[in-house]
Amino acid sequence: MGRLLIEALTLGGHAVRLASDFRSFEGRGDPEIQARIAAAGRAEVDHLLQTYQNTKPETLPEIWFTYHLYYKAPDHLGPVIARALNIPYVVAEPSYAPKRAGGLWNDGHRAVGEALAQAAAMLCLTRHDMACVAPLIDAAGAPEERLRHLPPFLDATPYLAAGGQRTAARQALAAQTALDPNKTWLIAVGMMRPGDKMESYRRLREALQHLVGDDWQLITVGDGAMRDEVKALFDTLHVGGVDDVQRVVHLGAVDPEQMPATLAAADIFVWPAAGEAYGMAMLEAQACGVPVVAGNIRGVPEVVQNARTGLLVAENDPILFAQAIWRLMSDDDMTAEMRKAAQHFVKTERSVARAADILNQALKVAMDSAGGPP
Repeated sequence: MGRLLIEALTLGGHAVRLASDFRSFEGRGDPEIQARIAAAGRAEVDHLLQTYQNTKPETLPEIWFTYHLYYKAPDHLGPVIARALNIPYVVAEPSYAPKRAGGLWNDGHRAVGEALAQAAAMLCLTRHDMACVAPLIDAAGAPEERLRHLPPFLDATPYLAAGGQRTAARQALAAQTALDPNKTWLIAVGMMRPGDKMESYRRLREALQHLVGDDWQLITVGDGAMRDEVKALFDTLHVGGVDDVQRVVHLGAVDPEQMPATLAAADIFVWPAAGEAYGMAMLEAQACGVPVVAGNIRGVPEVVQNARTGLLVAENDPILFAQAIWRLMSDDDMTAEMRKAAQHFVKTERSVARAADILNQALKVAMDSAGGPP
């Protein structure tokens, strides 16, 4: 998403420069490590400001743009530098959770709140995040136009192209694997790591135990520390009381260049989406013309239109999840309509060009609030 934001900003006519590769993430909740990271952030600020002091005025940044700050990864650079240079501070995908106050990441939580109070524009990728950030604007008595919805978006070009070559992609994948082209291919794409991703794989396995019949196969795409555990989950999958190892094909990590063809070869994208922020792989699948069955949680409705481009089901209900898959498997007309609608949705409503327009509107508000050029 960071790269896509740069692409959209560039398309919108802006010159984007990466100011720093400083990383503030601290995942263990260790206050001492957080303090050291904050100190390193202050040193990086000093370094950047010294650099800017030796920069020609016409080449100084006009806006500081930060992507994805939250309590585990606060922005130690942007707010300070924006104040020092007297330029607007803009953020994309901010996350603010009041329940984190007083916890192991209290300093990070507080820093996020202070940064967002300063932000001249905030772009939220999900309405879930908007609802959490909005009270900060209300408390500051600031104009609501500072807060904008920027739905997750995608450069769909390679995926749309792959969708037009679905038959060839399917034949190629069948030739390389134990997949039967006469069966329905389900595909799940996700990192194989502890936490929410592993929980999604567990929920998927549980749901598939309720999907009877021998006319479907599952493709998993992904790698990570839990790959052996994921493989073991599905290699012992019981459907109708029978072990069927050949029902599941594990592709492991797939090169990004090959992902469009891999997705296009499948029939249905399946992902329970435990704790999912929104899920870029679901957008990619739809761009290939593959409808989605996913859990209806958090930001997933931002990337899947229920009953139009896929089916969203209640979180962690394996029977409903299996029924949704079966509904698509057994209704060719509905699936065909969803294929077309999914590609149209991504192409027209989740494009880089659409995102560039939203970003330009937000940046204009930010510049206007600072008295700068439109």
